[in-house]
Amino acid sequence: MRTEELADPSADDDDDAGGPDPDAVDARLACRLAELRAERGWTLEELADRSGVSRSTLSRAERGETSPTAALLNRLCHVYGRTMSRLLGEVEAASAPVPVLRAADQRVWEDRASGFVRRSVSPPHPALRGELVEGRLLPGADIAYDRPPVAGLEQHVWVLDGTLAVTADATEHRLDAGDCLRLRVWGPTRFRCLGDTGARYVLAVVLP
Repeated sequence: MRTEELADPSADDDDDAGGPDPDAVDARLACRLAELRAERGWTLEELADRSGVSRSTLSRAERGETSPTAALLNRLCHVYGRTMSRLLGEVEAASAPVPVLRAADQRVWEDRASGFVRRSVSPPHPALRGELVEGRLLPGADIAYDRPPVAGLEQHVWVLDGTLAVTADATEHRLDAGDCLRLRVWGPTRFRCLGDTGARYVLAVVLP
């Protein structure tokens, strides 16, 4: 199978949207990605065939030489059978589930190349199916996912600020502040920030 080279963010980009040090998060994420492949006994070539991501990009991501994009992580989540929240939760030290997650402790991850900031709002729990995520898109941000991390994933997109265009099943939905879109995800999706003020939204995710 021919693999696709996904765009990598610049290593010199030092934008910071707050939260934990993005470089430290990326370093722990790189280690976890390498562990997941090792647990399955796959070579980089095998993972490249399964994910459609080039071997060189996978190697750089596992060595922490590049900050992975949301699209790249989405492909790897699909291969490893987990949501992005679960993957990002696994880069933190293991601890017993808690009922309350304070704002200062919520995990923040940035796709600096795409202008996307993702905050995991719900307290992590491996046995529960639902979670809340806050997304922020900078003006002009445009993120396309070629597949869901888990087929049939239920999503609710509730826009808090700005205007967001969400495309699913070849239909684009324009969402203004207060609007909510509910969908089941089987194929590609796309999130675009419309206007020049950025967009902030809540994403509710429910595993099938």
